[in-house]
Amino acid sequence: MKTLQTISFFIILSIFLGCSSDDDNNLATTNYTNVETLLTETNFQGYAIVTKDGNDLVRQGFGLANKSTALPQDFDLAYRIGSVSKTLTAAAIVQLKRDGMISSFSQTLNEFDDAFPNGNQITIAHLLSHQSGIPDYQFVVEEAYEQGETFDEEDIYELITDMISENGLNFTPGNNKQYSNSNFLIAALLIQELSQMSYHDYVQQNILTPLGMINTYKGNNIIDQNTHAEGYHIGNSNSTYPMTIAFGAGDFSSTPEDMEIWANAVKTNWFTESEKEEIFIENVPSGFVDFGLGWFTTQEGNTTMFWHGGDINGYWSMIGFLPQYNATIVLLSNEQDDTGSQRNTIIQGLLMNEFN
Repeated sequence: MKTLQTISFFIILSIFLGCSSDDDNNLATTNYTNVETLLTETNFQGYAIVTKDGNDLVRQGFGLANKSTALPQDFDLAYRIGSVSKTLTAAAIVQLKRDGMISSFSQTLNEFDDAFPNGNQITIAHLLSHQSGIPDYQFVVEEAYEQGETFDEEDIYELITDMISENGLNFTPGNNKQYSNSNFLIAALLIQELSQMSYHDYVQQNILTPLGMINTYKGNNIIDQNTHAEGYHIGNSNSTYPMTIAFGAGDFSSTPEDMEIWANAVKTNWFTESEKEEIFIENVPSGFVDFGLGWFTTQEGNTTMFWHGGDINGYWSMIGFLPQYNATIVLLSNEQDDTGSQRNTIIQGLLMNEFN
């Protein structure tokens, strides 16, 4: 699973400072005409929804969902969403609190597993905001998988605890922020332990079914080409991934339709106002990004966007919303973006031209 690159607290995102090429930055700022043109000229492949004040700026597919069958991109076609899955995991943790299974986001991990190394220092909030200092398991597990080893989520949890026992945390919890998939795998296991349901069933029962998100589901190692966009990397098919490695951190597939439902629900009333105060970071300096509980905040001038992105073999994704513009953004691509430059250029173009 590809992920966002490691980001430390208040490091300026490449969205604003040039991970994109000079040509891309010029396109986003000087040659911009409308959203469709921006997506076309950045060679976006996938399905895009951008709304503002209740009106569509774009709602259409770009390129093909499957080049061998000429399947078009579609509103109700599934795409791997990668780390956008983390928004569902974080929301399920909020639901645990509503259900009385946790009392506070400040509860520490040793309350649930007294053997977890340094567990008395790491809170649930540290997990959801990437402040735990827990090292990321992803590349270690992927490399072992390529050597023929197999893992389930419990195996990965044991590996994470071994990594901490042997090498310690990357930093003192709460003193820094660093993106780590380990945080959300642990959060998903906590959901299972406390709810006595599978993580995916708990998300289904408490989020997906009530909202009518009928086409969001645990992804399979190999996609169903009849209902799912084929993923590509440099034009070659690249849709296979061992989804147990992405447990809780990036293992959902979803449709543009369902992701719009989810982004709109979060934008409006899925969270209470008091929950929003805990989840979403406010007052981020212009040109910076910060982590909330399962959501990023990006500030550009006076414009605030709450969002999350995802990357996984063959796909990239992004969902977000801008309350002051009653705006929603859903970008589901089936062409892998190794550097994140395409996503960054598109976001930059939108923030500097449509939302400013």
